[in-house]
Amino acid sequence: MSAACHHCGCDDACGAKQHAILDALIANDIDRAIDLDLMTVEPCPRCKPSCHLPLIEARTARKRALEARERYRGRLARLQRLADEQKARRAPAPSPAFPDDAAGAPERPRSALPDAAAAALARAKARAAGRER
Repeated sequence: MSAACHHCGCDDACGAKQHAILDALIANDIDRAIDLDLMTVEPCPRCKPSCHLPLIEARTARKRALEARERYRGRLARLQRLADEQKARRAPAPSPAFPDDAAGAPERPRSALPDAAAAALARAKARAAGRER
């Protein structure tokens, strides 16, 4: 890390980390500035106020970006929850396997075959039963 601030000429050794962050910001290397603790480091107390501005602006922009990402993730979670709730409301209610009719006797389960096919199958079974006798 360089000890001197290339922006204002401050050579305070206590501000070396802040100067390195400022150098990264001037070079538009946001990742390096973040790795150097952009979000937690305070500006160098010996630097001119004009040196503080890029650090404060970058920190504010990063904080807003992180907040926007959290809002976006929260919105996605809300939309997914609403879609799941809507899907659950639209799903048909499960029916009992053998619902009771009005007389109290259970209905026969419906065949998976269409009515015409079921009738043809019943006739074929009746003929086959007649031959067996």
